[in-house]
Amino acid sequence: MATLAATSKRSGGMTRDERFVILASSLGTVFEWYDFYLYGSLAAIIGAQFFSAYPEATRDIFALLAFAAGFLVRPFGAIVFGRVGDIVGRKYTFLVTILIMGLSTFIVGLLPNAATIGIAAPIILISLRLLQGLALGGEYGGAATYVAEHAPPGKRGYYTSFIQTTATLGLFMSLMVILATRTIVGEAAFADWGWRIPFLVSVLLLGVSVWIRLRLNESPVFQKMKEEGKSSKAPLTEAFANWGNAKIVLIALLGAVMGQGVVWYTGQFYALFFLQSILKVDGYTSNLLIAWSLLLGTGFFIIFGWLSDKIGRKPIILTGCLIAALSFFPIFRMITTYANPALEKAIETVKVQVVADPAGCGDLFNPVGTRVFTKPCDTARDFLSKSSVKYSTVNGPAGSGVKVMVNDREVPYADAKTSNPQVLAAVQEAGYPKAGNPQIIKMSHPFDVFNPSTAAVIGLLFVLVLFVTMVYGPIAALLVELFPTRIRYTSMSLPYHIGNGWFGGLLPATAFAIVASTGDIYAGLWYPIVFASITVVVGLIFLPETRKVDISKT
Repeated sequence: MATLAATSKRSGGMTRDERFVILASSLGTVFEWYDFYLYGSLAAIIGAQFFSAYPEATRDIFALLAFAAGFLVRPFGAIVFGRVGDIVGRKYTFLVTILIMGLSTFIVGLLPNAATIGIAAPIILISLRLLQGLALGGEYGGAATYVAEHAPPGKRGYYTSFIQTTATLGLFMSLMVILATRTIVGEAAFADWGWRIPFLVSVLLLGVSVWIRLRLNESPVFQKMKEEGKSSKAPLTEAFANWGNAKIVLIALLGAVMGQGVVWYTGQFYALFFLQSILKVDGYTSNLLIAWSLLLGTGFFIIFGWLSDKIGRKPIILTGCLIAALSFFPIFRMITTYANPALEKAIETVKVQVVADPAGCGDLFNPVGTRVFTKPCDTARDFLSKSSVKYSTVNGPAGSGVKVMVNDREVPYADAKTSNPQVLAAVQEAGYPKAGNPQIIKMSHPFDVFNPSTAAVIGLLFVLVLFVTMVYGPIAALLVELFPTRIRYTSMSLPYHIGNGWFGGLLPATAFAIVASTGDIYAGLWYPIVFASITVVVGLIFLPETRKVDISKT
């Protein structure tokens, strides 16, 4: 089939070719995010399959860190593929990225687990995650740049907002495929082998994506620049060794993307993690709750992208960061109220203390999950935090042992290596809910949404997604407009993937480590609040408004 002609400038509405450009770029990016998010959604099962040699708590952290590994390499993918995109072209670069992404995901579905091939299993898994991260590092910048360079002046926010829906749609698609597979094969079979099906299905999505993208021509702005001989021979040097451009890269990171990244990952990933790991909501219900919030909220990416063409990118992004930073604590507390009211009541009414000689108490901050706690003070606090029990540490006399006090009653605690059934029984007797407590929110099917508690949680999660759409909807247009054509792909990709890949991607593991080290289930929220607040301050002072910039300049 012949490729479509590049769209020329005109003053009317969106042309057929432009609609196809948006569809092709967005659909391919949806499939890439689908591939990437499968791992995050199935982190617990993948931990059991590929890190089975470790204790359960350490296994879960390793699984989260393997997920984060894909985020850590995204800036390197941005550098590699950004350079190729600025020299060779946008179209061919994001054809390569989608091939790498799709094949890596498909191989995960075929990969034998640790019980079959031992240590080779997690090594190969992490290698595939790194390939996925590299590919995604090149994908987003190419798709956003390609669409923006086709958009008419005054509509770049609206046009690129369709690209911004892709991450959420990819997550939504991954959740739907996972839920459908779980329903068809059953939970036991899904945990054993059914988890592979969503990964294997990705090869079909890969075929569709490649076929669609082969029909595209190169960006007209890039073509014009090449014909005029104005393309960059050394985009990395121009982008980062030149302080004039490097300064804009830094402002884009600290004054926009860093805050956007933490707000985004709090509203979608940490919310899911909070429901499952802290509030003890079952995986099926948690995924459905998130899926409903995404379904209700996704259209607002386009609304805020369109609005940014009218009032500017900067005010919408910074307002979203500010409102999120101010409201995360009350929103997550309300989620607890409706999702696990027994836990909320216990946190308020049950006093749990660990009394110990301060010399025997260490720091519990353990984001990489490799530390092994042996001192009774540390193992007691670690156990309580993983059980979602709020506790405080009280200094005891020098040389004294460890006492766990539940409502001022001492509970025996002697062996640092046990699961502490006496402590668990004591806190549950005092009011902390047991596993499967009927007060914990539970959905029996996808449309079981009319229970007041269920509707309330979906509504609160929708508000979190609304914050995501505010900060993320206009970000592609802003980044495209900040940089000249000859180094645009390279320049915009790096701050985007540092902000999202590092500040955002490390959020779940780091926030959970903060919770574990403090004994406060809400303490992890300080991570996104601090970084979103920094973005508001830096953005207000240094970030320029870009909506009227002529992006055809080289």
